[in-house]
Amino acid sequence: MATTKNLLLCACADELHGSNGIWLLGKIYKVGDSDGWTTKDDTYYAWAEHKEFHVGDSLIFKYDRNVSDVTQVSDAQEYEFCNSSSPKAVYNTGHDIVTLTEPGSHYFISSNHSQCVTGQRLHVGDSNEWSVPEESDFYYKWSEEKQFHVGDNLLFYYNDQVNDVLEVSSDLEFISCDSSSPVAMHNTGQDLIKLTKPGIQYFISSKTGQCEAGLKLRVVVRPLFRALPRTRRMRSSPLDRFFKWLHRFRPQPHH
Repeated sequence: MATTKNLLLCACADELHGSNGIWLLGKIYKVGDSDGWTTKDDTYYAWAEHKEFHVGDSLIFKYDRNVSDVTQVSDAQEYEFCNSSSPKAVYNTGHDIVTLTEPGSHYFISSNHSQCVTGQRLHVGDSNEWSVPEESDFYYKWSEEKQFHVGDNLLFYYNDQVNDVLEVSSDLEFISCDSSSPVAMHNTGQDLIKLTKPGIQYFISSKTGQCEAGLKLRVVVRPLFRALPRTRRMRSSPLDRFFKWLHRFRPQPHH
């Protein structure tokens, strides 16, 4: 959901270490299973939804190299808008094995914009889907551990048939789960929300009983950090230095 950092509510990817910093051997996943890497709406969201990915796991992308490729992009915004202009990596063998070497979010799209827009993209990330949590204070704890700044993005992943994201304007609406006067409503299932001003922002579900069960998020947005200009040390003039030197020879008062 800065430098823009993108903070996500989506499928899981965790850090996994062996002893002495050696990575444990991970699982191997064929992306899309029998469908492979192709253009199908929501195929990869559904495929990744219930999987838990770890550092050391490998993803196999199988596809026709004459019509597609696998482009790894850096952030949620490039992923959401199918922007392949500054890729992190490009794979085009038709049988690519990509190992997850670090924790966090990983984004894969087709560089063919029309194919990406119609569903040929995959995200594996670092938290939970936007859904009713097992512990009612899950989202409170999630946000308390993070610092949000103007320019950060929140990417909400969820099933748009059963859920949505509403922005409300006050602490009272947030506490009472009052969705009658939302500031904004999002319901695509993959909502990218940019934090544009400092202050407190509130997000809830409008679906009956879900907000009350803990499906709500409050974030404190801090101003953009700006480094203060370094104060230049004023150099004294030769005349100032001369008077300072003379001052050393002034007689001191006797007590």
